[in-house]
Amino acid sequence: MNIPRTARRTVTRAATAAALATALGLGAVPTATATAPAAAPHAVRTPGTDPHGGWHQDGLRLKAADNRKVDAFVARARRAERSISPQVRAIARISHAELIGFDQRLKSPDSLKRKVATRMHASPGQSVDTSLAMINDAVRYTLQWPAGKYSQGVHTAAGLLSAWGNDSTRWSNTWNRTNGYKGINSAWRAPRSGQLFEVQFHTPQSKAAQLQTHKLYEEQRLPGTPPARVRELQEQQNAIFAAVPVPAGAERLTAPAHRVADPSRHRPAPDPARRLPAPAHVPVG
Repeated sequence: MNIPRTARRTVTRAATAAALATALGLGAVPTATATAPAAAPHAVRTPGTDPHGGWHQDGLRLKAADNRKVDAFVARARRAERSISPQVRAIARISHAELIGFDQRLKSPDSLKRKVATRMHASPGQSVDTSLAMINDAVRYTLQWPAGKYSQGVHTAAGLLSAWGNDSTRWSNTWNRTNGYKGINSAWRAPRSGQLFEVQFHTPQSKAAQLQTHKLYEEQRLPGTPPARVRELQEQQNAIFAAVPVPAGAERLTAPAHRVADPSRHRPAPDPARRLPAPAHVPVG
């Protein structure tokens, strides 16, 4: 994906703040809800926490020490989200995206603990620290465009994420798959906090298919699900995603080119009164 030269420039913190202030002044971002998260507690108490400080749910378990580490991870993610969300909301506005499920931008403690415990169960001997380092969706967002505007929207949004200092760490484009999930799942590392966060790029049809298959996917990944049932669940998911139309050019979308900072060259901050430049047109035919 070719990103305009202006979108590849390394920006200072002051320039980023100015650009965000200008972008956020363009108007409200269409979201399902836009509530701020509650302040993070020192320890996250959940229904699955036992008297000794461990955690258990659906046959999965975490020892007390591991549970405390996940709680600390949750608290760090909640603090980092406060500086990530303004960028994502601005990007949604600039790229004309709908920001889906904004009130669910923080993965729940139980969901994170299930994910960590599942990985430790599947890989005996794997530490909780290693499992946590693999999680990139404790903070997560979904941007959605109509199919006809999808490829241009993704191009613009990903370019701005990169230009505003976020490093691309994962880019999974599955639009060209014959079976299974359709969409783009990307992961980024925020410049200030170092927090990993996920941004999914969807159309209304692909998002609806994801929601429809969620319970099937959750059952499929449980440790006790029999192999025959796993195959049956996958076939059901394949059938649902097979009906999702592929937007023109979607299968060719790639992550922005890696930014290389050049500390020897000083670039002046943009004028805060100016709007960000319009994105270059991306041919999708």
